[in-house]
Amino acid sequence: MASIALLPDTLISQIAAGEVIERPASVVKELLDNALDALAQHISVTLEDGGSRSIRIRDDGLGIAAEDLPLAVARHATSKIRSLEDLEQVKSHGFRGEALAAIASVAQVSITSCTAKSNHAHRLANEQGRWQVSPASGGQGTLVEVLGLFHHVPARRRFLKSPATEFSHAKEAWTRAALSRPDCAFELSHNGRVVAALAAESEGRRVARLLDTAPDRLREVRYEAGPLQLSAWLQSPTDAQGRAGDRQYFFVNGRCVRDRTLAHALRTAYADILHGDRQPRFVVFLEIAPEAVDVNVHPAKAEVRFREGHAVYQAVLKACREGLARPLGLDQGIPMVTAGTAAPDTDATALAADPSASVERLLRTSGGPAHQFPLAMHSPWSATRAEFLREPAQPAWGSATAGASWGNDDHPLGFALAQLHGIYILAQNRQGLILVDMHAAHERIVYERLKAESRGQMQRLLEPVALSANPLERETAVKHRSVLEDLGFSISLLSADSLAIRGVPTLLSQASVEPLVRDTLRELAQHGQTYAATEARDAILASMACHGAVRAHRSLSIPEMNSLLRDMERTERADQCNHGRPTWVALDLKTLDRLFFRGQ
Repeated sequence: MASIALLPDTLISQIAAGEVIERPASVVKELLDNALDALAQHISVTLEDGGSRSIRIRDDGLGIAAEDLPLAVARHATSKIRSLEDLEQVKSHGFRGEALAAIASVAQVSITSCTAKSNHAHRLANEQGRWQVSPASGGQGTLVEVLGLFHHVPARRRFLKSPATEFSHAKEAWTRAALSRPDCAFELSHNGRVVAALAAESEGRRVARLLDTAPDRLREVRYEAGPLQLSAWLQSPTDAQGRAGDRQYFFVNGRCVRDRTLAHALRTAYADILHGDRQPRFVVFLEIAPEAVDVNVHPAKAEVRFREGHAVYQAVLKACREGLARPLGLDQGIPMVTAGTAAPDTDATALAADPSASVERLLRTSGGPAHQFPLAMHSPWSATRAEFLREPAQPAWGSATAGASWGNDDHPLGFALAQLHGIYILAQNRQGLILVDMHAAHERIVYERLKAESRGQMQRLLEPVALSANPLERETAVKHRSVLEDLGFSISLLSADSLAIRGVPTLLSQASVEPLVRDTLRELAQHGQTYAATEARDAILASMACHGAVRAHRSLSIPEMNSLLRDMERTERADQCNHGRPTWVALDLKTLDRLFFRGQ
């Protein structure tokens, strides 16, 4: 056996580079981190052959003093931390002092930099194996040039993909940096051509631009809870069509990270409003006290660990779920009522005078016939006396009062005009024409009400089921007892190593009890929230709602159609049916004018 020997510094650096530098995109990411930490206001990235031939990143930041340039490429040398306390409070993008040294061990590197106090720039380059500093031209800021990545490590170079593939990865690193600092201008060039250029702009506009969508198609979410602040831009479920992970970004204190806790929270927030296997685009920014998050858990700083992971999960889920529950395109001042909220009673006279009154409330007071829904729900669309009620007179088309009456801030979906082929409702609001799929819309209304009324409904078991449980499962059952009861479970400790299952959700009484409970406890232990039980329950409720909703080719009166529009405005997630399909679309007057060449 060979004796133990110290590794050469060059080999140590190359081993370290293997942890940090995977491909050109890794270099771009590390150098952009340094530029952002230098408070740059303009950053340009120039690549050749996807970055495998050359990478040039120029910024107008604080710069590096001439005497500090040799330390910039030394291992474990940094200006960002001095002690363990600094590490626990770090907010900068970079902090380990390894990036430039690692890059320099696998490529030819030069750095040209100038500070505000310097008369001119200085250049650091490796000449015949030694780092030399010499005077150079250049304004304030830093230019880093990286040539021939992995030229000295041919085994690593063979693992690089085509220039096009490497460029796509490098562009993604550039995009993440641009999202983190919308107040900074960014430029990206490849093989002599400018690919993208972004001026400094607002956070919302930067997000919309890089997600390749219109700003009004994103739901902006703001939330604050103790030391945590969240701002997010979420794509409308109707517009979602990508793959998992495609343009889905999480930022923690400005650093783009991968995190399964956050990903699970967004997946749960989007549950039952996505069509098929579509995936939404979104950007989520979290600002949290530095001491509450550990950023030193991944060599490339791509992951973090939260001290209170459950609390972060719950906050993100709550904020994003509420943001997605708000109908897109409807005035945000509309008071949203949760499913099942009681409403004041009405009578036939009130309905005749106000087409926005709920036919369901009319049925409850008038004694009109009603079809029995599961869980004692009543259909607002069965045959009712509404057919014989006087329909309110609507203002004549083009009259002086038409603009004020055809839809307003309280009724952004406007008022019904007619029914098309027994499938669609045509309505007019201030902006133009609204088309509603009446079955899809009613399906969501019924579904949300069923969810509210089924909450906590429990089927008691004739005999308790004994479940062998490990310590974590037993602790979870006790700690999250209220959550389990809200879902419809009754679980208690039976012995030192088992649990007693005494009740299960009514709708899941025919399910296999043991795997259902184990999956629920596992998710509660990991996230403080369960998706297994709610997904199984909601699947049944969705089917019930689909069968209970008004069917196509059912003739509706004007009051009934208006009642549906009002219920849509008050129902969470009313933009999509239970299967993720859109329930309504709008055609504004400008769009209609273009169709008919008006004004052209």
